[in-house]
Amino acid sequence: MPRHNKSFNEKILAWFDLNGRKNLPWQLDKTPYKVWVSEIMLQQTQVKTVIPYYQAFMLRFPDVLSLANAPQDEVLHHWTGLGYYARARNLQKAAQIIRDEYQGQFPEQLELLIALPGIGRSTAGAILSLACGQHQSILDGNVKRVLARYYAVEGWPSNKKVEIDLWQYADKLTPKDRTADYTQAMMDMGATLCTRSKPQCEICPVHNDCLAFVQGRQTELPHKKPKKTIPVRSTIMLIPMWQKQLLIYKRPPAGLWGGLWGFHEVEHAEQIVGRATTLGFDDIQQQPLNPFRHTFSHFHLDIQPVLLHLKQQPIGQVMEDTQMWYDLAEPQNIGLAAPTKKLFSTINTSF
Repeated sequence: MPRHNKSFNEKILAWFDLNGRKNLPWQLDKTPYKVWVSEIMLQQTQVKTVIPYYQAFMLRFPDVLSLANAPQDEVLHHWTGLGYYARARNLQKAAQIIRDEYQGQFPEQLELLIALPGIGRSTAGAILSLACGQHQSILDGNVKRVLARYYAVEGWPSNKKVEIDLWQYADKLTPKDRTADYTQAMMDMGATLCTRSKPQCEICPVHNDCLAFVQGRQTELPHKKPKKTIPVRSTIMLIPMWQKQLLIYKRPPAGLWGGLWGFHEVEHAEQIVGRATTLGFDDIQQQPLNPFRHTFSHFHLDIQPVLLHLKQQPIGQVMEDTQMWYDLAEPQNIGLAAPTKKLFSTINTSF
């Protein structure tokens, strides 16, 4: 096992002073709110992808209260394209709890933060370390990778037993002085040097003590998640269309694309006419569009879009809380499921 923990900290901080990232948008005039939003966005998402979303989000929701009081549709609209939409819903739920139970002030106790929706131990530690100057450790994906290699930890890092060991290392190595800089340095190490593939060991400040490097196992570690066959599901998306208006509906708050707007679906082609009738459309012309696959973390979804050209103007009002006619000529600020947004673009350029 590597020794000289103090040396590890000193080398990491010395590297950070020269090479660390210090001008990311959420690092300027740091607040718990800014760090929190950035940490949630950065989950499963790269920095370069997050930056424009973060900037737009902060312009619209500059503080906890503006986020808590906003319509959910607007929050989801600003999240459209980032994926993992439960993050946005939990972000707003937590903001509302902070508004209602903490008078709009961010709680600065680890246990209170972890109790908020969508905030785990590592995210809470990052907020308190980076924004509040507290001595708290973190264990995000980047830090897991650095520590798993440094200590040559066997097993998939997100396995509970392995994670317990990694937390012990993280707690042991996190210094009481310059904790915020060390926290950011470890994130930067994993993001820029100790990357998932092609780690730059030759310029790593701690490679001489890194067991994975010494053993020549840096590309083997950390071990990958045990492979499972990713299931494939299929659906048919129905797109009633009158001129350049498309009928969409708001999905239930929980589940796939929860709270986002999308198209009605059926499982089998034989169900199309019946569903169209249920929606109030008896005289339609079906036009299948090019199918495509949308991949989630745990399954593939094969989508067959079908345009339902209406032969006469829809009668009746469907502008309800759960259904609306979306005018492609006048886009609205609502949260859209990724396939919905893709199909809007396809139809808008094709018709």
